[in-house]
Amino acid sequence: MAKICQFCGNKNFKSVNVEYTYKKNDQLLMVKNVPCEQCEYCGEQYFHADILKGIEQEFNDIYSGGKKPFLEIRVPIQNFADIRKAS
Repeated sequence: MAKICQFCGNKNFKSVNVEYTYKKNDQLLMVKNVPCEQCEYCGEQYFHADILKGIEQEFNDIYSGGKKPFLEIRVPIQNFADIRKAS
């Protein structure tokens, strides 16, 4: 896939599976075990276009098509300005 890391210039990569977060507007989809090439020096990740297109389609199927995801979790969200006020 990538010959040279566009971030650090390293030429050594490893094939790994990672957790990928797709965000559109305020909606999120977390996808586990996504294959990518990862720079062995800085950790920058490179994904094949067909993989990212598949994730985008899955996002659309879930949010627009009513498809049930594998798992849903609740995530608390806080504004940093509110945290600073409390200090």
